[in-house]
Amino acid sequence: MNPMESTTDGTPIDPRRVDYHEIARRGDAEVLEMFLKAGLDPDLTDERGYSLVMIAAYNGQATTVRLLLDYGADPDRPDAGGNTPLMGIGFKGYVDVARVLLDYDAEIEACNGGGVTALMFAAMFRQSDLVELLLERGADPAATNEEGNTAADVAGMQGHAALAERLGRLIE
Repeated sequence: MNPMESTTDGTPIDPRRVDYHEIARRGDAEVLEMFLKAGLDPDLTDERGYSLVMIAAYNGQATTVRLLLDYGADPDRPDAGGNTPLMGIGFKGYVDVARVLLDYDAEIEACNGGGVTALMFAAMFRQSDLVELLLERGADPAATNEEGNTAADVAGMQGHAALAERLGRLIE
C-alpha cells in the first residue's frame, strides 16, 4: 500500500496534514520511511527552519537520523538561527546521534551566526562524552566564537572547571 493513498481502514491520507516533524521527533523510522519512499523531501523544514534531521537529532533518535541521511538529507542544514543538528545536540549530549551525523560527514567546525561550534555548545552544557567524541573526530579546541572565546572559555564561564581545564590544556 502506498502510505500517501490511504490508511489501513481505507481513509485517504492528505500528505499536507501529516506532521512529519512529530514522526521524526518520536523516532518512528518505519512510518517515516514509508513517506520517504513515497517521495517525502528528507530535507523538509518547518516554519522555524527545523529540518527533520534536526528534530530527530535533538530528540536522540539516532536510527531516524540515519534513515533521513540515507535518503539524502543534509546533515548540516541549519535552522533559522544558524545552528546545525550537530550543534543542536550539544545541549543534550547524544553521542550516538553525533556519531551518525559525523559518519555522514557533518561539518564538525560549522558555526552559527555567533561563531559558536558544536564543541562550544557541548562544553557550555557540560556534555563531556560529546566533547571527547568531537575532539576525537577533529574538533578544534582553539576555535573562537565572535567574542573571542574558546570552548574552554565557554566551559569556564558556565562553571565547568574540570572541563575548562581539560580543553584549555589542549590549546596551551
